[in-house]
Amino acid sequence: KQWYQRRVAITPGALNISSELFNLYGFYASILLLKLSTNFILTVRARITQKVFPNEEDAKKYKGKVDFNNDDVERTRRIHLNDMENIIPFLFLAFLYIGTNPGSTCAKYHFLVFTLCRFVHTVCYYFSLPRIAFIPAVLVNVSMAIQCIIYFM
Repeated sequence: KQWYQRRVAITPGALNISSELFNLYGFYASILLLKLSTNFILTVRARITQKVFPNEEDAKKYKGKVDFNNDDVERTRRIHLNDMENIIPFLFLAFLYIGTNPGSTCAKYHFLVFTLCRFVHTVCYYFSLPRIAFIPAVLVNVSMAIQCIIYFM
């Protein structure tokens, strides 16, 4: 069949994913989702220590002021936004990637490098250090995307 005539049937058995690959995905996806879900703590801490809030109720409660342009608060919000922009695509790509049945060692290193890079990037961003850790993470996503495109073509 030509590549454009090939169809993938989505049935319960269509994705033949080994339990080892799925466990790797589940482990690293859980770590990244936990990180993403707890990023708000940095923002809350910055708001309370700087006493700047997005609404009058919180400003009154904590004896602060309404301010949308505090540098420390905005830095923590950008960390969260940056994680959403990178982790969510990774989760989709990684799920498709394990459907290509890669070697478990290769998958593990893809997931490990991406996860470590996200944590290093957050620390660098928070402390205004050079943020080169995003490059390997982007390369991981590109690698998985290319392998998925080739496999599913």
